[in-house]
Order: sequence, then structure tokens, then C-alpha cells
Amino acid sequence: MGYDEPLSAFTKCRRRRRRPSSELSRTATIAFGQRHLIVYAARNIGVQLVGPMCTGVGVMGRRHVLSDEVWRDLRSQGVTRMFPERSVMLRQGSPGTHLLALTSGLAKVVCREPNGAKTWLAFRGPGDLLGEVSVFNGTSRTADVVALTPCAAVVLDAERFVRFVEERGLVIHLMRQALARMRESDLHRGELQALPLVVRLARTLLRLAVLTDQMAESNTVRLTGLNQEEVAQAIGVTRNAVISGLGQLRAVGLVETARRVIVIRDVEALQRWAAAD
Repeated sequence: MGYDEPLSAFTKCRRRRRRPSSELSRTATIAFGQRHLIVYAARNIGVQLVGPMCTGVGVMGRRHVLSDEVWRDLRSQGVTRMFPERSVMLRQGSPGTHLLALTSGLAKVVCREPNGAKTWLAFRGPGDLLGEVSVFNGTSRTADVVALTPCAAVVLDAERFVRFVEERGLVIHLMRQALARMRESDLHRGELQALPLVVRLARTLLRLAVLTDQMAESNTVRLTGLNQEEVAQAIGVTRNAVISGLGQLRAVGLVETARRVIVIRDVEALQRWAAAD
């Protein structure tokens, strides 16, 4: 059985899947399925495209779209499942029967092209919802979600999640998340075109550090599970270029590296490098 198969608890009942209400479906389609309408919709409901999660260097913080209370209640709607390192948490092309609320670990989102190539899309960490797009749009999944480290996630049945969103009036909150992710994607594309390799590398490492929730506790952050090829995909360069960039950061004492381990020795100093242009 693949990791994207529904849990037995969710498959015992063969009821017809409940469709979202027309209002929820319409708003979700705008938020998650039609990028060209997002700006128009945001303007009409008063959502800012540049939210508080974006800093001057584009480092995205943990998703605070839902309050701690709502996040806790949402997690109570499903069951926790463990995903080993490098396992597929959600599989591209599979139906959106459920989604995941990631509670620990680090994951990547990648799209598999028809020719076999893989396109990096994003990193995700604790506090992120995974797979909600296919749930709202009623379509198959458009990307793989792969665990980079051992991950824990709450598996949420699609019908139960939609009902929870409707009852709590959370559509606007989830739309804010879609807008924040759109902004994150735009920032990343701009960086690929305009910034030097080492600056892009520094920003990527800082984004990963934020996702792991270690920065509040220490000026040193340990990133595990990543290989150099994945870092290269995230910043749009070759593996050899990443090796060179890490070498520059290592030479000035900002990082240490080992197999699938990058230790940021001085977060504040790395932030100064990330702010350069």
C-alpha cells in the first residue's frame, strides 16, 4: 500500500463524498485554482498580497493562517500518521480523498513532468496543510509531497475537513494562505532572475531554518534530510554550483556541512548575507 492510500478508518464508510457548498466551492476555486483571479478576489475582500510573513529578504515564517485553537481543533478531526524519511506522503495524480496537517518534520513539493524530470515547487514544515488544493477543486493531485525527514501529520478526510471549514468560517483564512504562497512563489522567481548564487543560497537556508522552528531557540540551526541536488533545484543552479556556494559560506564560518546535513553556525550573520543584492 502506498503512503497516499486512504486509511481504513476512512474507507469503511462508502457514502457518497459530500461536495462543498456553492459559496465555499466558488471561493476555493478562486483561491486555489485560478491564479489570474486571485488578485481581483483579494482586492474585493480586503486581503493584502504582501502579508506579515514576508520580510525584507523574503523569508517566509511558519504559517499562522489558523489560530492555535483552530489548529488544535483541526488536528482533533483526524488521526496522526508517521512518514519515514524519503517516503511519498501525497502522490501526484491520486484523487484528493484526504489532506495532511503537518505537525513535525520537513517535506518538499515536487512536480513530475511527462519526460520524467522533477520540478521543485516548495518546502513545507510544521503548521502547513498539504493537499488542500485537490480537496477544494475536486481534482487529482498535481504534485508529489515527499518527506525529507521523518514526518508526523494528521490525516484529514476531505469531507470532514470541508465541513470543518464551513462550520468555522475558515475560507477567508485559507485564501490568505493561498495568497501568501503565491507571494512566496513570486519572490522565489524574482530571486532566480536577479540575485547572486550565494545570496539565493543564504535565503533558502534561512527559509528552511524558519520552517524547522529552531531560530527562536538558538543562533545555530541544524538542517537535515537535504541533499545538494535538492538545494540546487530550489535555487535554480547545478549541484556543482551549490557545492561552490556552500564552500564560500563554510570558508567564512557561517555553515558546516556533512552528508545530508547543513549546520548554520551563525543565523544573524547569514541574514546579513541574505540581505545583500
